[in-house]
Amino acid sequence: MANFYGEYRAKVDDKGRIVFPSAFKSLFDPDSEMKFVVKKSLFFPCLEMYTREEWVSNSEKVRSKLNMFNREHALLWREYMRDMASVEPDGKVGRILIPKSLLEKVGIASGTEVVFFGSDYKIEIWPKDVFEAQKLSDDSFTALAEKVLG
Repeated sequence: MANFYGEYRAKVDDKGRIVFPSAFKSLFDPDSEMKFVVKKSLFFPCLEMYTREEWVSNSEKVRSKLNMFNREHALLWREYMRDMASVEPDGKVGRILIPKSLLEKVGIASGTEVVFFGSDYKIEIWPKDVFEAQKLSDDSFTALAEKVLG
């Protein structure tokens, strides 16, 4: 499975397409298909993009914790599976077409500058201004690291 690192900027065209960063594209064998699942983040105002393999692996972990004969578990699963799409970069330019409804959920419209943020096992897709506003100060990051990591 690919590990994604770095920040790359792109603009959404009038058809809702975004050029997939070549640095991420280069992580894949040229003869293999690049299939991804894109989903609204549970915690942040961004989209999350997983390789198909990573999505299947994560979904199996979630599903293994659920009892589908329990109403709340079935509801959680339905919502977990909602608001996602399968995408793959086109062969020529490497553009991906994300459904407009998903882009709108995180405030991305045509002409919007976005940031592809490599977060190891997934790629986050943010509106540039929102991504920059989410950045912690050095002191806040240090305090969070001390709190979480001890």
